[in-house]
Amino acid sequence: MESVTQRFYPVNPDFRNPFSRDRDRIIHSSYFRRLEYKTQVFLNHSGDYFRTRLTHSLEVSQIARTLATHLGLNAELAEAIALAHDLGHTPFGHAGGDELDKVMRKYGYSNGFEHNFQSFRVVTKLEKRYKDFDGLNLTFATLEGILKHSYPYEKPFLKENLKATFQLEFHPSLEAILVDLSDEIAYLSHDIDDGIKYGLIDFDTLRDSALVNRAIIYVEEVEKIGCKDSIFRHRFTSRLITILVYDILENNAVFHQEIPQCFKYNAAEPLPLTHTKEMEKEIKVLKKILFQSLYRHEEIAKKMFMGKRCVRKLYECFNDETSLLPKDLQKRIQNGEKTHRICADYIASMTDRYAIALYEELGF
Repeated sequence: MESVTQRFYPVNPDFRNPFSRDRDRIIHSSYFRRLEYKTQVFLNHSGDYFRTRLTHSLEVSQIARTLATHLGLNAELAEAIALAHDLGHTPFGHAGGDELDKVMRKYGYSNGFEHNFQSFRVVTKLEKRYKDFDGLNLTFATLEGILKHSYPYEKPFLKENLKATFQLEFHPSLEAILVDLSDEIAYLSHDIDDGIKYGLIDFDTLRDSALVNRAIIYVEEVEKIGCKDSIFRHRFTSRLITILVYDILENNAVFHQEIPQCFKYNAAEPLPLTHTKEMEKEIKVLKKILFQSLYRHEEIAKKMFMGKRCVRKLYECFNDETSLLPKDLQKRIQNGEKTHRICADYIASMTDRYAIALYEELGF
């Protein structure tokens, strides 16, 4: 990569560092605001307490910034990547994205849909904020973190010049890997919190996880709060996050001495920023419990079935009858852009409520 702070278009310097500037551009974007009404796990209109893509992104950025600060990495870069990492997600969570990928392939578009690339597309093309160029003109370091997360990016979406720019065959920066770890910490903790709040899972089921048991025992024995207390769930969630964060800090303390404020790019092997082996095993057990008992719960399954049908029907409708698309999107097709990409951009940009309203308006 030519320079971690380089952008595709020149900018005049101001009072912010380059990654703080990225963060501000992301926060003020329309796609970031739309995350407020996009599903994380539970449909947005199901209850006021549930996390959305917006609150999830804020929680990820808070954890990532804390970890980066304590590990001597660049906190502003980690924060910017975290805030942008879900901008390309469709309505209805991963179920919506999986369905959009499936229906695009059914229509013969072999690349399908991939949310990392869609997030990259949002910040490089779809967000309209400047007269002279499309996108937000973020630094290359932030863009690479949005694309790669923790691994080389092997999907065939990018043009050859961009593949070379971001050297996609290599692993990303430590800050990007840190965001991936923070993403996992955030969703594990808040999915449990939301699931228990609405009675979709309980602590008795979760006690099969040694990780959960440790957090429960701490709250009960150290904080002296019983499981029937109204604040127990909140204290448990806080303790679970603390356990997971401490594991990363203790397992990677060497970074603070060896590579302060470092961006380490173009690594052929995975960089050693990880949980301990023991914690990785415990996380795997917890994920299995959540998959079986929460994510496949019939109440969630019913909502996701509806969401998938909504995405599928909207795509088929717009792909077959482009006159139903907004005028600016019709113009892009007339100017030579691929219909399947325009339809995917439009559906991925929708909030849950807008997609449902449009689905009903079209008579499905």
